[in-house]
Formats: sequence, structure tokens, C-alpha cells
Amino acid sequence: MARRGGRDRRGGRGFEDRTNFETSSQVRPVVSFDKMHLKDELLRGLYAYGFEKPSAIQQRAVAPIVKGRDVIAQAQSGTGKTAMMSLVSLQRINTKAREVQALILSPTRELAVQTQKTMMSLGEYMSVQCHSCIGGKSIGEDIRRLDSGVHAVSGTPGRVFDMIKRGNLRTKSVKLFILDEADEMLSRGFKEQIYDIYRYLPPGIQVVLVSATMPSDLLEITNKFMTDPVRILVKRDELTLEGIKQFFVAVQKEDWKFDTLCDLYETLTITQAVVFCNTKRKVEWLATKLKDANFTVSSMHGDMEQKERDEIMSEFRSGTSRVLIATDVWARGLDVQQVSLVINYDLPDNRENYIHRIGRSGRFGRKGVAINFVADDDLPNLHDIEQFYSTQIDEMPMNVADLV
Repeated sequence: MARRGGRDRRGGRGFEDRTNFETSSQVRPVVSFDKMHLKDELLRGLYAYGFEKPSAIQQRAVAPIVKGRDVIAQAQSGTGKTAMMSLVSLQRINTKAREVQALILSPTRELAVQTQKTMMSLGEYMSVQCHSCIGGKSIGEDIRRLDSGVHAVSGTPGRVFDMIKRGNLRTKSVKLFILDEADEMLSRGFKEQIYDIYRYLPPGIQVVLVSATMPSDLLEITNKFMTDPVRILVKRDELTLEGIKQFFVAVQKEDWKFDTLCDLYETLTITQAVVFCNTKRKVEWLATKLKDANFTVSSMHGDMEQKERDEIMSEFRSGTSRVLIATDVWARGLDVQQVSLVINYDLPDNRENYIHRIGRSGRFGRKGVAINFVADDDLPNLHDIEQFYSTQIDEMPMNVADLV
């Protein structure tokens, strides 16, 4: 593969424009795992994990990535992106060499751990070592695991960069660099860290970007560190997630949202539900108010200690907790199979996050329901979301419990 950019003082690279996109219309889908020329042990892991046939994004993205091409893969939430990233990483890794060959970065710790666990499950018959390198956990443990030798690292940018600078995460053998939720990673907060990490990677590194949304301004950024990428993009009007029914409840005033949620509580606990608020303070306020009213809920946001976040995730996954109040830290990529109802207590500030939030229900083809609480002030925001995704959000029917 062509080398990219010129080296900078730290031994990595700067950036140059390498624009030349190949569109998804030129990518032929491969409709079965058996035809993807995967390692036998990996195939065995896939089938043991319960996969029968590849999802649409897996059919299109696996082959070009395995061939070594740079790829921008955009697909709806819940369509198997995590498994796709794990699968291609495992295929590209040589397990005989105990050094980091695949590096996957995610915006949240939970997402990084989920990817690491998926990789370990799919790679069960490959003797693969994959470490999750995330903030909030012991630095000493990271150093010990990395020094003992691992094949892949799934982590968050801050901790990964720290381990690279310390010399414990050695990048000389990394051949595949994947950014999960790439739109989030290349926008606020993370962009500089991503660039810093990228400069430490070998010349000619293969880069894969994965996301449910990919705004055009971010596609322009990718020109600087990708070589002739294959673009596998779904149209925006296909992004409304088939199988997810979207409704709104007109609550008129913000103060009336709480009573509306209490009225809906029985419906929420038929299944498992995630209730999204826009701020950490609002999450804490709402969780406290519901508990004071004798409702059982758990809550999660980015300021919590990692141990507490892990415990809450574990309770929710096991079904011990049935209603989770969360900020957008939970909106991207986290997969809990039983969730079939999402409530936007607040409509998201960022319309791209709407698709990520409602994608928590209806995972991988299952049916789901999204309910948006809309005060009078929120109506312009609701119309903007409808227009942006070419969708229609109807008023919630009385029999909503029958739909969940």
C-alpha cells in the first residue's frame, strides 16, 4: 500500500490530501461467511457464537478490509458493526507473533470493552489475546498485559495514547487501525488525540472508519489519513432503522414530562427500556425523583467511576435492572439484546445522535419502539429530525404497550 504523508519529528507522519473515493456500488456483497476466505478457526468461532449469515454491512465491508483496503463503513445501528470490526481484525492478525497488530479506538469505555469481548468470543479457537485499554482501570494492569504480549488492543484514545508514550504499547507491528463511531471520534474532544496516535503508527497503515452517521465535513477530514478508501455508505433516508416505530408525546411543558414517564412506567418494564436525558445533572435528578416515587431505575453517565459504570451495565445486561436513565454516553453502539423501548426524555441536541439513541432498540433486525417527549419548545427540533431523516414521527397511540 502507498505510504502516506511525510514523517514528523516523533517518527510518525504528518497529513496530506489523498482524495480518491471508490463508492459502494462497486463493492459486490459476499452473502455467506464460507465465501469470505476466512481462517477455519475464525469461521468456527463465528458459527459457535451464533452467527448464521453476514449482515448487509458485513457482506460489503469484510472483503475489501481483509484485502488490505482503507474503508469507510457506514451502516445503521444494530447491524453487526462490532462483529464486523472484530472479524476483520482477527482475520488480519498472525497469532504466532505476540505483538499488537490491530488497534481499535472507541469513544466510550463500555464500547471498547464490548468490542474486546466480541473479539475474544469470535477468536475463541484462535488463541487470540485482545486487551481493552481504557481509562478508569489500573495503569499497572495495562502495562503488565501489554508487556506480556497481545495481538489486538481495543481502547479509548486517552489511555491508548498514554500507553504508547510510555512505550508499553508498541506500534511497530500495527497493520490495522479502526476508528469506531468515527464521526464522534473525529469531531469534538478526540480529534487531536487521534492525530497524536496516528503519528506513532507505521507508514502505510490500513485505516478503517466505522459509524452509523458520517457528515460530509468529516469525510473531508478523512482525506488526510486514508488512501483511496472504499466508501460503503447507506443513504440518509434509509437510516431511520426499519422495524423501529417512532412516536412523540406532546407534553406542552417541560414540567409535565415526569408525570408522563410515571404513567408509562408499567409499559417500560414489560421489556427493558433506556431513557435518554441531555445532561448528567438531569440524569441524576430524574433517577432520584423516580426512586423517591418508588420506581426502580438505574442511571449512568460519563462522570461516574468505572467500577460503578461496570456494575450498572452488568445489572442491566442481566435484567436485574429494567429501566436505565442515561446520557449520550449510552447512545452509541452498546448492545443489550432485550432493549426494545427507547424514550427521549429530552430530544438530543445533536440530530445525528437521534439515530444512535433509537438504535438501542430493535438490534439487528428485531422490532423496537422509540418515544419522544416533546414540549412546545421542542417542536422545531422534532420537525428538524423528521426532515433530516425523511421520516414521520406519529403521535403515540393508546395501545403502545402492545407494540413493545
